[in-house]
Amino acid sequence: MDNSVHLLGELAREAAHLGGVELLRRFGDHGRIDHKSSRTDPVSAADRAVEEVVVGLLRRRRPSDGILAEEGSARDSGSGLRWVIDPLDGTVNYISGIPFWCVSVACERATPDGWAPVLGVVHDPVHDETYHAVSGAGAWLGERQLLIRRTGRTGLDEVILATGYAYDVAHRKTQADMIADLAADIRGVRMLGSTALALAWVAAGRIDAYVEDRASPWDWAAGRVIAAEAGASVEPLGTGVLAAPPELVGQLRSRVRAAG
Repeated sequence: MDNSVHLLGELAREAAHLGGVELLRRFGDHGRIDHKSSRTDPVSAADRAVEEVVVGLLRRRRPSDGILAEEGSARDSGSGLRWVIDPLDGTVNYISGIPFWCVSVACERATPDGWAPVLGVVHDPVHDETYHAVSGAGAWLGERQLLIRRTGRTGLDEVILATGYAYDVAHRKTQADMIADLAADIRGVRMLGSTALALAWVAAGRIDAYVEDRASPWDWAAGRVIAAEAGASVEPLGTGVLAAPPELVGQLRSRVRAAG
């Protein structure tokens, strides 16, 4: 691995862990709740505080890099790199006391075709698990490399599929219809509440696939690198993402696009 990328990865993990410490400190006492795009789209004082901590570190260490973060922090890139940050992916879980949420930090590089992934870190403070990956260099959970095992399964009947619902309530019926269409043919459906952490779970083999057609870049920027480097096929679906083992992705693709 190029030493400069190695240093970027260390910084990303440091930033994610710093955010995780702040989130754990506030868990159960998240502060004021406001709403953004809809009543189903909450933001807490914890979201904003963690973004300030994470972005502050990155700005001090990498003052020329761009920033794109969920709660509004933004800066153009003067270096050809930008950081894509979700300070708290899983806000509804967090404010409800459900221990499934994370800090997501990705780094991307400018190319003629747009922003390309360099690395991703997804840190789960509750379980002290840090998923990290560099494009072309594999995915890891802590010190353990993540590799999706090839089982030879080509059917959907053993698949555990995770998904997420849009903040746009009107679109949720379309999403529900899509999942209902699949439900009879797969082992189970899970609505986990954090896109980034769900994609990391695909990499870890805890779920088989993830599908969500409405999401923001900070939701999947880090998770897609981790899932892809573990061996999943990861492709865009609307503004969201479809991730699954290569032997299953074709069937899921045809089903979710037809349903959508």
